[in-house]
Amino acid sequence: MAYAEQTKTHSSAASHTPESLTTGETSTHGYVDDKSALLTRLRRAEGQVRGIQRMIEDDEYCIDILTQVSATTKALETVALALLDDHLKHCVAQATRQGGEVADQKLDEASRAIARLVRS
Repeated sequence: MAYAEQTKTHSSAASHTPESLTTGETSTHGYVDDKSALLTRLRRAEGQVRGIQRMIEDDEYCIDILTQVSATTKALETVALALLDDHLKHCVAQATRQGGEVADQKLDEASRAIARLVRS
């Protein structure tokens, strides 16, 4: 995917209207119960990325760097799958209980998110 497309995709994803504004209900994100664990995993991945930067700066062996890139990618995939699972169990489930256009939008959104994860 071209950079301009990625930027467009990320920009549109960031502009979602909170459900509370469209339904009048107050809600929390599905990941709220796992927030601490997700942040810990992200900090660990951040540290791995800094480690990769140091390895390149120190002219480490290519395969060793690629091994660390693979581990970092796996760590981020784990975060993505946890967020997706929480989204399906909370946000999508809640929308399907409401039914109608809200449910259709959430199912479409989840389907597009899964497609992005599969392509990456």
